[in-house]
Amino acid sequence: MLRLILGFAAWAAGWHLLAAERPFDFGKFPLNEPPAGFRSAISGQGKPGDWKIIMDEVPPLLPPITPNAPLVTKRPVLAQLDRDATDEHCPLLIFEEETFGDFTLTTRFKTVSGLAEQMAGSAFRIQDENNYYYVRASSLGNTFRFHKLVQGKRSPPIGMEVEIPKGVWHEMTVECKGNQIRCLLNGKEVIPKLTDSPFLIGSSFSTGKIGFWTKSDSVSYFADTQVVYTPRESLAKVLVREMVQKYPRLLGLKIYARRQNQSAIQVIASNNETDIGTPGAKVEQDVIERDALYFGREKQTLIVTLPLHDRNGEVIAAVRVELLGFRGQTEQNAVARALPIVKQMELRVQSTTDLLQ
Repeated sequence: MLRLILGFAAWAAGWHLLAAERPFDFGKFPLNEPPAGFRSAISGQGKPGDWKIIMDEVPPLLPPITPNAPLVTKRPVLAQLDRDATDEHCPLLIFEEETFGDFTLTTRFKTVSGLAEQMAGSAFRIQDENNYYYVRASSLGNTFRFHKLVQGKRSPPIGMEVEIPKGVWHEMTVECKGNQIRCLLNGKEVIPKLTDSPFLIGSSFSTGKIGFWTKSDSVSYFADTQVVYTPRESLAKVLVREMVQKYPRLLGLKIYARRQNQSAIQVIASNNETDIGTPGAKVEQDVIERDALYFGREKQTLIVTLPLHDRNGEVIAAVRVELLGFRGQTEQNAVARALPIVKQMELRVQSTTDLLQ
């Protein structure tokens, strides 16, 4: 079961303050089919793996309360069943519905069979099939090792020899905080804490997807998967929060834009969270379509709506700045107050994708 827990965390890249928990209950998926929300892929050669939900006997996570309690229970688990013995054949099952930055991923695994390999692993901060980190356990080689894959090129292994019997459920944990990575086997930190950098095979991954990993003809099972993570905050929300903090006299600040595959303009960030998703009006549409500026009044509130440009000068959003008016306030003065806010935002925005992610 993949679970995400509420708590408090923050880090410098602008992540939201609340951590989260999201369950992956393999029992919710049909047997003999791959789980929904995942994509089967392959690193190296050969075809993608055969990932299915099957039934298997799994010991409980907690010790039995009574002597008569069952030592194992039969329940749905995730299995990789393909037996392609190609050496550079690494099946991946990638969770597509979330991108993670800082997180702790824990999963139980069991290596079942394999003549060439008996491996099971966790892949993380996945960019694509050729760029990610992974940690894997080998029952044939009795090793627990970390690798980094960049443009399909694998880093030298980091880890140690340790007995990992096949046919037995084990637990692996991966913890990422910034460029700090910890890898544990059965609760023990058998790999020293890692600090990644672009100098290790030319690239470093700060965010990415997570997934399950095997190699060659390994048949491996996974269960009781859990990830605790800090949800990412879109750049639009970060910009609104920072501008409101910098200019405390602002009455309101909203960014309007079109989300991917949507034609309607809507609020994508606001100092009032309840505004998110509110459709834009003709004013915001005109600001974006005509690269125009709008000035208006609502009682004592002055409203300046300005275009937000990307690095190529194209309008990608409208920013509504709400100011408290004062005696003698003119349109020119209001625009002069609002313009620096939008200019500071534009320094941080490269494209619409940047703004929304």
